[in-house]
Amino acid sequence: MRQAQTLNDAQLRRVIQYCRSRRHPVRDETIILTSFYAGLRAKEIAALTVGNVFDEAGNVREQFILSAAQSKGGHTRTVYLNQRLRKALGDYGAIKYLGDPSRPLFESQKGGHFSANTMCQLFLDIYKAVGLKDASSHSGRRTYITRLANKGVGVRLLAELAGHGHISTTQRYIDVNSEQLSEAVELL
Repeated sequence: MRQAQTLNDAQLRRVIQYCRSRRHPVRDETIILTSFYAGLRAKEIAALTVGNVFDEAGNVREQFILSAAQSKGGHTRTVYLNQRLRKALGDYGAIKYLGDPSRPLFESQKGGHFSANTMCQLFLDIYKAVGLKDASSHSGRRTYITRLANKGVGVRLLAELAGHGHISTTQRYIDVNSEQLSEAVELL
């Protein structure tokens, strides 16, 4: 099976710009950023609730627990949020009703949770509109893991952040390109 495309900074900026022109600009941009900066699967993003991300006072958490029902493989996992994603989530929270922690964080057109398939379709529609034919709902996750690996984060930490049970699974996510190979040999 073909791997999802990893995106460079320019491609991610194009995706964000396009999201800002859509019917639900803040929601769609925040979904994309959640994929790229938390490495979550489409199923996990679709299952997020207000209470996962926001505390009782309406502040964005620094980390939260994905329940076994929300994640793949039936395992709970801690999700860590970086400053950029916390800011984007805070901006999103400013326009969203946060009073009910059980409400979906990202509501579909019908007002409920996205299904995993509908969330995947949202990603595909956005990527297709900006001309990224090999990108999929897994592109943000692959980009997240690849970027952290390129910054020297060890594969054991990456596996934990990604919620992988085996390091070999994480290794398959790390994209290698000619630029990285050229930089690697210059380390000698």
